[in-house]
Amino acid sequence: MRKILPILLLFPLLLGGCQWIDQQIPSEEDLLEKELQQINWSEVDEYPSVVSCDSLTDKEQKKQCFFQYLTELIQIKLSADTLAVQYPQLDTIEVKVTVLPNATLEFEPQLADSLALHRPVIDSIIKTRLVDFPEIQPALKRGMPVKTQFVLPVILDVQKSKFRRR
Repeated sequence: MRKILPILLLFPLLLGGCQWIDQQIPSEEDLLEKELQQINWSEVDEYPSVVSCDSLTDKEQKKQCFFQYLTELIQIKLSADTLAVQYPQLDTIEVKVTVLPNATLEFEPQLADSLALHRPVIDSIIKTRLVDFPEIQPALKRGMPVKTQFVLPVILDVQKSKFRRR
């Protein structure tokens, strides 16, 4: 009886063990495809940031801090120029900001159709003035730096520009 008992206990395991052998192991390509479909490519895990915003832990607050910091810095750099004086009808300009994975910034003004003729001059002024930014940490997706783009409305303060020139 003692010899039969271990055999009786192992018999169900042997029958059930065959089911494990029949299971198909998914290929690497299938696993990769499934994982890629689950990734939300329109969202980043961490937005670009600057040192002054690093202390914030909430993702949305950190994003707003970065956008506000960058908008104010762009306003300061553009207020020192003749852009607002040369184009008084231009009180707000939308600037497309691209943060590249290597932490460099690119700027492209998004101008209304009425200013299309002045695009080369405005582009030149913006590219000349928007240099020497502090270090920016790029956005992260799954721990890897990624390229991000967003549009910031920048208010040009005509009154201060005219006041400084007097």
